[in-house]
Amino acid sequence: MTVRERAAHRLIGAAGAEESATLHRRVHAVAAELARCGVRAGDRVLAQADNTADYVVALLGLMSLDASIVPVDPRQTPADTRAAARQARARWLLTDHRPVADPVDGRVLVTAELGRADAGGAADDGEVDLSSWFRRRDAVVLWSSGTTGRPKGIVKSGSAVLDNTERTARAMGYHAQDVMAPLLPFSHQYGLSMVLLWWEVGCTLVVTPYQRLDVALSQAVAHGVTCVDAAPPTYHALLGLARRRPALRAGLGEVRVWGVGGAPLPAPLAKTFRAEIGAPLLDGYGLSELGNVALATPAEPVACGRPLPGVGIRVVAPDGRAAAPGEQGRIEVRSPGRMEGYLTEDGELVPAGDGWFRTGDVGRLDEDGLLYVNGRDRAVHRLGYTIFPESLERKAEECGRQIKVVAVDDARRGHALHFVVADPDGDSALAWRRRMAPHLADFEQPNAVHVVDSFPVGLNGKVDTTALGRLIGVAP
Repeated sequence: MTVRERAAHRLIGAAGAEESATLHRRVHAVAAELARCGVRAGDRVLAQADNTADYVVALLGLMSLDASIVPVDPRQTPADTRAAARQARARWLLTDHRPVADPVDGRVLVTAELGRADAGGAADDGEVDLSSWFRRRDAVVLWSSGTTGRPKGIVKSGSAVLDNTERTARAMGYHAQDVMAPLLPFSHQYGLSMVLLWWEVGCTLVVTPYQRLDVALSQAVAHGVTCVDAAPPTYHALLGLARRRPALRAGLGEVRVWGVGGAPLPAPLAKTFRAEIGAPLLDGYGLSELGNVALATPAEPVACGRPLPGVGIRVVAPDGRAAAPGEQGRIEVRSPGRMEGYLTEDGELVPAGDGWFRTGDVGRLDEDGLLYVNGRDRAVHRLGYTIFPESLERKAEECGRQIKVVAVDDARRGHALHFVVADPDGDSALAWRRRMAPHLADFEQPNAVHVVDSFPVGLNGKVDTTALGRLIGVAP
């Protein structure tokens, strides 16, 4: 939070509610312990933990120390975590458990153990000041999905993060009376952005076990939730719960913002949700490199809404000219929330430069300036994650065979992933599934494994994915 009047932050977790004064004291206590452990301004800290109030407090403690935060998914493989630590040159690991494979040579910080020495002591009860962090050039390092090999580290400045957070808060009309219950991992850009929105707005944040949706929604309702954010698969599951539990559905009647992101919003889901819940899903468009770009709002719940104030969007037709209203083309963005640049494999920063950013997405702007996004040419979305099949192929091929991944539309999960192994020896699909499993994160595991003698090849010498789909009985 920038230095100004004290905001009435309220944090609700498994242990109960922490009012603003108590919360600020605990952040100071955690920051003091982090400093005693040796964390210094500018240190990069790998943050790998599931959502808890302790994790939120630890993140704020790191920000108040002016550390650089590098969120990574707690479900990714140890090899990917080690690679992220190397690439980001992380000196510390913030986690919710002692790791079996330590990527930072013993410099491990466990969320539940932080700040306990000062609990009930004379911890600083002044305002938590994040202004230094908001001036840091590498305040946060996020990760691209990556088409091949390791994902790229995306370096964001604190000023870009703050600017985008404030523009988002104004566009969505968030206020101090709101109760936010994001059903998202805080280890990803969308979830982290909700934590920062809560902090800047100065309202209530309910931290729920979002992977147990029935429990999470019950807790959110009990605390008077007004703002929910989630990926499309979560909303599919929420509809099922609402149908089975009318009392829960009634308790969601005070929600004024149903935010959705992390993957394209399927039109049937949007239609069904509005019909059954009585409110629209508010779609948004953003990238880790840029932050939020355009948002549908409660006042205008159409498509992905308008660009945020100060953010420019243009659509470029395939022939390079500016696309006409309603015409599909390549989406390019100019935003003050733009990244500083990408990290190379060895951790060097490649500056992003100025001008228009090519997003790699396609869509259109209508005559009223509303944005419609059709998605990426090659990326697929699954369980709230953006996944590139080529990247999964490289990972899975560590098991010793060439592998192709065929993505098939799935109304509930976004996409189903069919892994095809070229094995002339004809080993079983189960055996190959077991060999691939250690190389893939939980959300990357195949829905089905197929074994073929060889892949069909087109005239260009490349695998013919259409023919491969026919061979395994699916239509990619």
